[in-house]
This record gives sequence, C-alpha cells and structure tokens, in this order.
Amino acid sequence: MTVTVLRPAEAPVLVGRARELGALVDAVTRSPSVAMVEGEAGIGKTRLIREALRDPAVRGRRVLLGGCRPLREPFPYGPVFDLLRHLAGGLPPALNPVCGALRAYLPELADRLPPAPELLSDLRARRHRLFRAVRALLDAAGETVMVVEDLHWTDDGTRDLLRFLVDDPPDGLSAVLSYRREDLPGSGLPLGRAYRQPPGTTAVVIPLRPLDVHGVRGMFTALTGSAESSDAFTAELHRRTAGIPFVVEEVVRALPTAEHDAQHGTEQAAFARMPVPTRLQEAVADRVSVLSPAAADAVRAASVLRVPAGEALIAAVVRGTPGQPAAPADSAAVREALRAGVLHEWGEDRYGFRHALAQQAVYAGLLGPDRHRLHRQAMRALAAEDPQPLIQLAYHARHGGEPAQWQRYAEAAACSAREMGDLALAVGVLEELLSDGRLGRPECARIAVDLSRDAVVGLTHHRATALLHDIVRDGHIPEAVRGEIRLNLGLLLYNQAGRYEEGRVNTEVAVAELHARPALAARGMAALAMPSWGDHPRQVYEAWIARAEALVAHESDPAVRTAVRGNHLALRMSLGDPAVRAEADGLIAGSGPGTHRRQVARACGNFADAATCLGHYRAAQRYRAEGRRLAAECGAAFLEGIVEGTALRLEWYAGRWRGLAERCRHTLDAVQGVSSIAADAHLVLGLLASALGEWDEAAAELAAAGLADPRNAPAPVLATAAGAMTRLLAARGEPERARAEAERGLARIRRKDIWPWAGDLAPPAVTALVRAGELRAAEEVTAELAAGIAGRDAPLAAAALPACRGIVAAGHGRAEEAAVLFTAAQRAYGALPQPYSAARAGEAAARCRLPAAAGPEPARELAALAQQFTDLGAIRDAARCRRVLRGHNVPLPSRRGRRGYGDQLSPREREVARLVALGRTNREIADVLYLSPRTVEQHVAKLLRKLHVGSRSEVAEAAGRADAAGRPDAAPRPGAGN
Repeated sequence: MTVTVLRPAEAPVLVGRARELGALVDAVTRSPSVAMVEGEAGIGKTRLIREALRDPAVRGRRVLLGGCRPLREPFPYGPVFDLLRHLAGGLPPALNPVCGALRAYLPELADRLPPAPELLSDLRARRHRLFRAVRALLDAAGETVMVVEDLHWTDDGTRDLLRFLVDDPPDGLSAVLSYRREDLPGSGLPLGRAYRQPPGTTAVVIPLRPLDVHGVRGMFTALTGSAESSDAFTAELHRRTAGIPFVVEEVVRALPTAEHDAQHGTEQAAFARMPVPTRLQEAVADRVSVLSPAAADAVRAASVLRVPAGEALIAAVVRGTPGQPAAPADSAAVREALRAGVLHEWGEDRYGFRHALAQQAVYAGLLGPDRHRLHRQAMRALAAEDPQPLIQLAYHARHGGEPAQWQRYAEAAACSAREMGDLALAVGVLEELLSDGRLGRPECARIAVDLSRDAVVGLTHHRATALLHDIVRDGHIPEAVRGEIRLNLGLLLYNQAGRYEEGRVNTEVAVAELHARPALAARGMAALAMPSWGDHPRQVYEAWIARAEALVAHESDPAVRTAVRGNHLALRMSLGDPAVRAEADGLIAGSGPGTHRRQVARACGNFADAATCLGHYRAAQRYRAEGRRLAAECGAAFLEGIVEGTALRLEWYAGRWRGLAERCRHTLDAVQGVSSIAADAHLVLGLLASALGEWDEAAAELAAAGLADPRNAPAPVLATAAGAMTRLLAARGEPERARAEAERGLARIRRKDIWPWAGDLAPPAVTALVRAGELRAAEEVTAELAAGIAGRDAPLAAAALPACRGIVAAGHGRAEEAAVLFTAAQRAYGALPQPYSAARAGEAAARCRLPAAAGPEPARELAALAQQFTDLGAIRDAARCRRVLRGHNVPLPSRRGRRGYGDQLSPREREVARLVALGRTNREIADVLYLSPRTVEQHVAKLLRKLHVGSRSEVAEAAGRADAAGRPDAAPRPGAGN
C-alpha cells in the first residue's frame, strides 16, 4: 500500500534568513528605496519577499506585485503594466496630465486617468512620455512597494523602464527587484548597466546563499514538525540538496521512505533509493531542454561521471575517444551548460552539477543503451589516467555491463582503501561486490573473508552482517574459510549489532570449525572470554581464556599473541586483580606496527572500560588516550568509538557535565547504531536526565542503554543503569518497582560473581531494600559486596561499601554511626574522584547529624552541598537539600543584594521552564523541585509573562529563541552547554 504524507507547501517559518529579512524590511520601510534580491533558482527569493511584506513595519503600504515570465516574445513593459492595474481605487482624483498616456495600456484605470495626450510622432519621445507617466502614477499612489520578480526573463523595454524608475524613484516608492544572476543576458547586470544609487535613495543588494547544515536542519524541523534528525542525516540532506531551500522542501516531501530506510542502513543508501522529486525533475529537464544538442550531450556525460570533471574528460565520455584534449566545440558545449546554470564550476577545470539531485534527475532521463554506452566510455577514459581512480572505474564497469572488469577494479579499490586506512570505503565496495549474485563460489568466499576482516573493526555493520549470514550458510565453502568468516560475523554481532546471543553461538561454532587454524580459534576463544557480555559465571570466561592461552603458547604471530594476552589482562582487570595494571602497561609499551598495533589499540579500549568500571579513572584516562591514538593510526573506527563511549562515562563520573549531553547525542549519530558504543551514550544521557528529575526521559535512555534487553547488553553498563533506575523509581514514589529493579540487578551480579561492578548498583539497591522494610536483605547484600571485593582492586565498589553500611545503620536508627560511615564514603568517592556520589554521601551524613546537631555545622554543610549540586547541574539534588534545610527551620542564605533579573528568567524560573517545556504538570514540577504547587504556579505565570507567550506549549520555542538571541532565559541542562 502506498501512503501519501501531506506536508506544507513551504516551511511555516522562514529559516536561516534573519539578516537578509531584516535588510529587506529596512529598505522597504525607508522609501525611496531600491532593493535587489539575487540568488539562484530555488534559493528562496520569493519567500523572502513575501515574509518582508508580511512584516508589521510594512503594513499600511500599498503592495504591487509583478513578475516576468519566460516567454518567447515578452510583451514590452508587461510586468509593470500588470502590477499598475491594481491601483484602481487607490489614486487621488487629480492626476498629472501625463498619466493619460497610460489609458491605452491600463483600461482597468480608464475612468481614473486623465485624457490621453496628443500622439507624438517621435518614437523615442513617445517612450519617454510613457516612462514619465508610469513614474507620475506611482508618485500619486503614495507609499507603495513595487515588486518585480525574475528580472532575468524580462525584455529590454521593461528593463529600460525599471531603470528609469529606480534612477529617480518617487519619494514614496520602494522598489524590490529579484533575479538570477546566472540567467541575466548580455552584460550580466540586472538593469543592463551598473546601478548608481541616486542621492537620498536607500539602495541595497541582498544576495541569498544556500543554507548551511544548521539551516537545513531548521527547515527539516519546520516542515515535518519533528526535532529528531541526526547529524549524519542532516549532513547528507545538506550534501544532496546543496542547501537550496526549494530542493530541501521537495526532498523532505519524499522523506517517509528515506527516513525508514535510514534506520536500517546508511543515510547515503537511504537517499540513493529515494526517487528524484517530480517538480525538481521537471525543473532540471526544463533547463536541459533549451540547450543545444552538443551542450545537452555534455550534461548527460557529466551526469554519468557523477563527480565534477574537466572538459577533456567530459568530451572523452561524449565522443568515446579517451586521451585527447578538449576541442573548441567541446569547450563551447560546456560553456553553454554553465551559462544555462545546468552545470556549475567546482574548481579549476572541474564542472559538475549544483547538487546530487540535479545529477540524478539528468541521469534518470537516460535510456538504457545510452547509459551503458556512456559508462563504458567513461571507464575507458578513466582507465587512461594515472593513478587510476579505482572506485570510479569499478562504478562505471558495473553500470556499463562489464562484470569481470567490475570485480577486478572493485577488489583493487578495496585493497587501496584498506592500505590508506579507509576501512569504511573498503567495506562499502566489498558489500556491493558480494551482493551482486553473479560471483562464483570461490570468488564469493574470498571476498567474504576480506569483508569480514574489514567490517569487524568498522562501524557500518547492517548490510555486512546480512551478507555474511548468507555466506556461512553455504555448506560448499571450505570449513576453515567458513570458520574465519563466521568468527568475524560473531564478533560483528557481539560488538556492533548488539546481538550477543547470536554472536556467542556463531563464535562457538566458528571455534569448532577452525580446529585446523589454531591461531584464529584462539582469537574466538579470547572473544568469548570477555566478561562484559552475557550473564555467565566468571568461571566460564576464565575457562575460555585458559583454552586460548594454551593454543597460542607456541604461536609465532605477535598479533595473535597480543590479541589473546590483551583479552586475558582485560578479564583480570575486570575481576579486580591487583597486579594486572603493571602487566597491562607493559603490553602497551611493547606495541609494534601493523596488525599488532591494532590489537594493542583494542586492548587499550578494553583496559579503559575495565578501569572505568572499577573506579580507576586516572588510569582509564591514560588507557583511553593511548587507545584512541593507536586506533586512529590504524583506521579502526570501531575501536575509536569504543574509547569515545568510555570517555562519556568518565566525564559523567568526573562531574564534567557541561556539553556532555550534546556530546552523547553526537556520538549516537556517529556510531550508526553500534550497540556497544551507543549503550554508553544512552547510559550517560539517562544519568544526566535523572539528575534533572526528568523521569520519563531518563527511563527511556536507561532502557536503551540495556535495561530493555538485558540479555544483549554489556553487564557493567547494565549494572549502572539498574542502579540509576532503582533510584529513579524510588524518587517517583514507586518503592515496590524500585525494589524489584534492584533485585534484578543484584541477581545478574550474583550470577556473574563479579562484585567489583556493583559500585553504582549496591547503594541504591540497599536503599530500596531498607525502604521496603527488608533490613535483613539489605545487610546480606552489603555483606555480599564486602566479600565479593575482598582482596580485589575495586575502588568504586570499595567506596560504595561504607555507603551501604551507612544506609543500613540509618535504617536501624543509628544516625551517629551512619553519619560516620557516610563521611567515610564521601572521602572515598572524592578520592576517585567522583564528585556527584561524594556530594550525595556528604548530604546523607549531614542529614543524619542535622536533627541532633548542637551547632550550625551540619546546616552549613548541607547548604554548601546544595551549591555543589547546583554547580554540577544536579538540580533536583540541590532542591532536596534546600527542602531539608527548610524542614528543619534552618534559614537559607540571604538572597538580598542579588542581581535583579528584570525581564529575564531567574535560575529557578529557568528550572521551571525546562520542566514545562517537557510537558510536566505543576504538581510534577513541584515534586521534582521540592516546591509547593502554588509556588510553581507563580513561577509559571512569571515565565509566561517574561517569555511573552500565552500558553505552556509555547514555552520551549520561546525559551529556545531567547537562548539563541544570547539571553540567559532558556532552561539550563547539564550537558546542553547552557
């Protein structure tokens, strides 16, 4: 079934033209004035003019709209006469007698015009009198805006008349002229000669440029009503449309299919499958239709080449004679296409289309035989170049019907890309080859091996995974070859696709198939030894790594030994082995070139992840930096992504939250759905949202981090997410659900028996049990944690232990003991450093001491902690501290002498505005900020007044506008950079 999605004909708001709009409105309101709006087809000249005419400052002025048309024989002065006829009813009773010269041209005004003057025999004098009559009529009309669009299509007579008017405009006239400079005849000047601004006249030329990426994103949002467009999607939309608003609008209308496809592959593939919008295809065809046959041939050749090319190459494709310089006729054809705006100059002797869709529109119009012929001629022409452009040669061989040549060039292109470190390109080329279906079984197997090796260290995985799945089902491929392909498929499923169970099964089968290739089998075993995946007991992982170590005991390949050794050290580090970090440092110091270096980069990523989970943040930063450097050197995008994901968690723990949410979203865009990296970004977004009291948003991010599918999520991330969700549910007043979430998280830790990973889970889990009245269970969990990390190097879990003991002590009513334990936890968290957890432990200690305090010290501590939370961006925690102080009748720091906010939002109003923009009710806002609903109601009334909006639904947009204007009115978000 075909679904038609109706979208607005144009964006409901003008995007990316604020400065140009201001300049045009300014000119129109300062008559006499002349404003020239120039820009290529579809750039938005008409839209800009319409928006200016709607401006309140322009109201009260008469508007006369006219435009030129692409007629074979334009009627002289037609555009001007067409707009003058709308003056009926708006003229004074007495007009200059010269206006009578217009009676024959404006029958609609015959009853208002003076009698026609005596006919002059001199044609030049007659024309001059006609021009004077037009000026006099416009002068009589008073404050008038005269718009003449598409001046490039006008006749010489109209151009002369307009030049006469703007050389000495009437006092009340504001003339607005628009044109495409590339389509202007002759001298390329809109009025036939250079315009010289007369004294006392406002004059401005307003060139419209294509929108940048941010402008394209704004148009997409305005047209679809959706704020969800990834950086990659927006960048590809900008690339394909060149930022031309008309093209953007046409593409967005065709987006339902492309948006869906983009979720299942790359943005480039999604757009490539999208047909050229009809109106755009017609516009391009219209321009090509007026070209000479030679120029049209040059344009068709350029569409086959796809990328900007020189005259000689375009001519060689047209003629089929490579290696010859362009003849004068060839140059003339290219010049004609350039003058017509069909081709554009992209550099020295480089000519191509303005945007990808224009190229597609011309290419789609080629008949099959012509298309194949031009591709073959392009292949022959490019084959003569040195060095050969292998990617282009493979493309033309494929589309020219030369399968053998295509395979040869494609494999060479993949090899070249691999050598240059561009594995994404190599993967793309090999995917195309493998999906063709015309390859023989041996070629298929060879290419599949190469694809699996390249894909496993890259980010793109959707198509490769599907292709490799099909290959390993072929029982005729030799077992050892199939085993290698299956091994890499298993790793793809593990790491990139987030399908752990599938990946585990494939990897175990691959290990069996690789019995004759022990080095590869050992790599598979080492992968199965990584404890982050699955919920197996740690002994299972230790058994796999022991088997791998035994297989490579006499292996000569350093890359294989490094791969297995690196995974063994990462496993030991995850388990809290106190001696392992020195050995890990030794492995890094001994890194060598090539594949060996890639394995060290992988090990560094694993070390950074393990150290982060343990709470060794300084060591994790060192491993991360080294891993990133090595991964970049060997072009391993997946490994770079892994260390970036770890970096996000490190920033959260270190309390560096400013700009962090945006960084997480950028990572999600960049990693193309690679689950093991995306899990880190979702986790941090969930933690940030939770600190703000954005419960729904936090829950959604934590679910995406792994809670929604725990069987296929990395276990350390899952433990932290479970702890955050437990705390969230408790804060929302759902103690039973909080306890159940805590139990699920603890059960996973118990099954794996890796308690060093429980640092973020144990305190909220123990809290949930205490609040549920299960003090005995809380004590047991605390004891399990203590036993599980005994003799282990796990500083985060070690800091959590006194926090858990403090929670239990407080549950028993032993406030003084609890305060001492919480203070110990505060010091331990601070030493990591983990400032947010340290502040929370400090708050717990102060609250324990506050009821029995003989002096002001606990209150001062709590007030200082409230400020620490505020500085971090933990708005809800800060509000909770202030609520406790109010509840104990402790006066908050005086606010006298603070700055006056005037019409700007105060910090508290910004907090309220953020929650209003998220759709929260007053009561929900009161719960988050620990305020009374009445107080929230007052804050909402003030922010609506300050933002000049009439409803809550307008708050987000108004606050965003204020923020964009540089006002501190938008609500602060940790990580958002406000």
